[in-house]
Amino acid sequence: MPEMLFALLIIVLIIVIPNIKIVPQAKSYVIERLGSYYTTWQNGLHFKIPFIDSISNRVSLKETVKDFAPQPVITKDNVTMQIDTVVYFQITDAKLYTYGVDYPISAIENLTATTLRNIIGELELDQTLTSRDIINSKMRAILDEATDPWGIKVNRVEVKNILPPRDIQDAMEKQMRAERERREKILQAEGEKKSSILIAEGEKESTILRAEAQKMSQIKIAEGQAEALLKIKEAEAEGLRLLKEAKADESVLRLKSYETLAKVADGKSTKIIVPAELQGVATFGTMIKETIEEKDKKSKN
Repeated sequence: MPEMLFALLIIVLIIVIPNIKIVPQAKSYVIERLGSYYTTWQNGLHFKIPFIDSISNRVSLKETVKDFAPQPVITKDNVTMQIDTVVYFQITDAKLYTYGVDYPISAIENLTATTLRNIIGELELDQTLTSRDIINSKMRAILDEATDPWGIKVNRVEVKNILPPRDIQDAMEKQMRAERERREKILQAEGEKKSSILIAEGEKESTILRAEAQKMSQIKIAEGQAEALLKIKEAEAEGLRLLKEAKADESVLRLKSYETLAKVADGKSTKIIVPAELQGVATFGTMIKETIEEKDKKSKN
């Protein structure tokens, strides 16, 4: 009897222990009972009935990245090119993912290829090369709507490479090279233009500064001459004032006038008009000069 209980216990353990399941994080188990869908296990400890329940599918809920091979597409202007895409998707419903479609990854790949051909067929070559964001957004919207019945959420679609034919690539490179040369010439011409403008402005400012300096110099010279003339006039006025205060007689004033006349005669003038009131003084001076010369002659004899 004890042997039978022990054997029965061993059999129970062999049957029960394998049916105790632990579902890890970011995983879901699809459970079938007698061949029909029964439930979906989330992370945690679970027990399935032996010989009745079975695990139909183990599904990862993490975001998945699939890089699909390049697909040949034809643009609106009949240019054939190769485009490869990267799709970022996540399973949101393990039941729909399990029972919605056979080979879901292959289905997404084919759907991506057909969607890409439809979108590129509406664009010309230049639009295709410059409209990656538009292509990405359109493909994501279409794929997300199409895969929703499969329990799949398409988060993002990226066009990885766009490879035009070799002759188109050569033509694009030549066009790019010509555009660079054109821009270089434009920049060089603009640089020369700015340089000429700066040189002309510099010369203009230099001319203005020289003219201003010459003007200031002439103003300073004129101010100096005016100041000197003013000082002379002030000195003469001061001299007359002193003579007037000293009560100089008429003969002294006439002598001063004669000295002034002598200074005038010291210039380049050949004629001197002597005022009548100075004639007496001049005659007196001549007499004094003759007397002095006679005394000098007598002393020499």
